[in-house]
Amino acid sequence: MKEKILVTGGAGFIGSHLCERLLNQGYPVVAIDDLSTGKLKNIEHLITQPDFLFVRETITNTQVLDRLTSESDLVIHLAAAVGVKLIIENPVHTIRTNIIGTETVLSTANRYGRKVLIASTSEVYGKGISVPFHENDDRLIGPTTHNRWAYATSKAVDEFLGLAYHRQFGLPVVIMRFFNTIGPRQTGRYGMVVPRFTRQALQGEPVTVYGDGKQSRCFADVSDVVGAVIKLTHHPDAVGDVFNIGSTEEVSVFELAKRVITLSNSQSEIEFIPYDQAYAPGFEDMRRRQPSIEKLTQLIGYQPQYSLDDSLNRVINYERERMSESGS
Repeated sequence: MKEKILVTGGAGFIGSHLCERLLNQGYPVVAIDDLSTGKLKNIEHLITQPDFLFVRETITNTQVLDRLTSESDLVIHLAAAVGVKLIIENPVHTIRTNIIGTETVLSTANRYGRKVLIASTSEVYGKGISVPFHENDDRLIGPTTHNRWAYATSKAVDEFLGLAYHRQFGLPVVIMRFFNTIGPRQTGRYGMVVPRFTRQALQGEPVTVYGDGKQSRCFADVSDVVGAVIKLTHHPDAVGDVFNIGSTEEVSVFELAKRVITLSNSQSEIEFIPYDQAYAPGFEDMRRRQPSIEKLTQLIGYQPQYSLDDSLNRVINYERERMSESGS
């Protein structure tokens, strides 16, 4: 019998794909999610599987988390407040969810000696200009007067907490920094750019690019990302370390908008919206964000299998089907 895995945030975008892959590989899976940003629809096809249990609860419910952790063999902690829009509008929720949630997961895992993989983010690099970003690079974070940096700081604290539990108590902890993961089931509700561009293009609406569109990103397919996560769960040399997980295929946001329009056969125009109007006065963005994946490649042989166009086509097909079902 394979080890039972507890996935926090299991009904979310990445979480649902991870649960699905784990089940396909024969692992019993328990998913906990309060559905604040996750969706039951993401996992409804898994509910009837005998090796899958879904618990609708917040990870800060210590009694529930204690029971689920004690009955599992390892924890993959994905639950977090994510998305630029959510972070700007609900900074207290962001900070509390990320820091208190992660502390609860770590203290509970430590009670039972369970390995924990913690999902972090490229946001922790802040305004760093040393591209590509390496895991041990210095970080440059904006002022505390800008909510923009609350998420980056809260996730950095998550990393510090995880590594502190490893060093002080010997808890097996692995930190995973995700770089712009995309794929089916991702919502554009909280500022994620690819699903938002895709729905706008499919509906023939203006595709809204924030800023001047020259900012560039690297988008990784969720299928590649969850594959890397699963390999990290079982590699002994991953413990106590930090790994970038992403793609190195860099694209400007303006070029991304053009690609989405072309691949979806849309007649949409591109409309530029100032950051101050899209988010909040004084909003700061990073011009480039590209990961070094050398460390991950050396450890587990990671190489992305999906090109950006492959991933965009997967998202377009998913959104087109979803719109057809809803009649929108």
